Amino acid sequence: MNILVQKFGGTSLSSVEARALVVEHIQDALAQDYKLVIVVSAMGRKGEPYATDTLLDFISQNGNRLPARERDMLLCCGELISAATLCSLLHAGGIPATALTGAQAGITTNDDFGNAQIVSIQPQRILELLKRDQVVIVAGFQGQTKQHDFTTLGRGGSDTTATALGAALKAEIVDIFTDVEGILTADPRIVEDARRLPVVSYSEICNMAHHGAKVIHPRAVEVAMHANIPIRVRSTFSKDPGTLVTHSDAIVQKKDAVQDRFVTGIANFANITQIQVAAGEGVYDLQLSVFKAMAVHHISVDFINVNPSGVVYTVFDHEAERAVRILTELGYKPQHTSNCAKVSIIGGGMNGVPGIMAQIVEALTEEDISILQSADSNATIWVLVQGADMAHAVRALHKKFELHR
Repeated sequence: MNILVQKFGGTSLSSVEARALVVEHIQDALAQDYKLVIVVSAMGRKGEPYATDTLLDFISQNGNRLPARERDMLLCCGELISAATLCSLLHAGGIPATALTGAQAGITTNDDFGNAQIVSIQPQRILELLKRDQVVIVAGFQGQTKQHDFTTLGRGGSDTTATALGAALKAEIVDIFTDVEGILTADPRIVEDARRLPVVSYSEICNMAHHGAKVIHPRAVEVAMHANIPIRVRSTFSKDPGTLVTHSDAIVQKKDAVQDRFVTGIANFANITQIQVAAGEGVYDLQLSVFKAMAVHHISVDFINVNPSGVVYTVFDHEAERAVRILTELGYKPQHTSNCAKVSIIGGGMNGVPGIMAQIVEALTEEDISILQSADSNATIWVLVQGADMAHAVRALHKKFELHR
């Protein structure tokens, strides 16, 4: 049985016209003799009646005291509405279909309401329906605990539902349909000549997603990578093949892969604050004290540099005032720079290649952009810049590495 999982996001389901295109993509896949599992998100975005953020706003206007368990009960409704609506459209087009909740699809999670982790999937019911030539529509973003409580999987949870089901069903491929043509070399709202990448590695897209690119959730990519299932990121609004996400060794074998590609793309993330804490003479427990305090107060830290003279790290802008206050109460004198942005240069081929950092510094220096901090890993180099310089930095680096070609 050749199984294809297709996931359609909120913008793909938000209008009559968009939903008609979703049905077309389903018909195209059926014509290729695939057995289909469709994962759906809640319709639309904030402000539209069934969007997740709209439901959250509704609660904030009605007491704003809903416990996490009951909040997940509410948030599951958006995907259920999408699943039922698409099921109706398929039946109207003569396509037999069955809609399932995440629980009915066999998805069991832990009880971390609002950000649950999938612990097992029992897909027998889906397989039985596929054998009967049903298109199976699964409400994404959700599962159930062992006590049969509704849970949600956190932001990007429908992507995770799709790849997790793909892994459990041993699907041939997972298609993630969005409102863009695929994975681009940079945010097209910043770089006009950003181009679609025909193929990227799991590692590269994980890094891009972690550092600001919002096309697919990194947790979903990690699930697919471990199961060795390719992902295609495609647009609902075209027939373009999109971007294939697969293992790096498979990329080398593809004829249309770009050889010797050191840098794949540029990602960006705004609204962060840099915090610097200097160690006084004879102070040897600074690092432990600072990061333990952040952990105790549930403040997420990133972009961490530790050295004998102190620590430098970033927090979200909305957490900065609280973080500085906590450090001050501990007797430190933190310095902070708000409204910063992280710009990430990502490429699986740049590990061990000399000169990449020199080109980054050159590109930013030529544009009078100051680097506040930097860090690197095997496939990524990060620089911290002033928020006002973010777009300029992304464009300069995109041009320097000729990603428009």
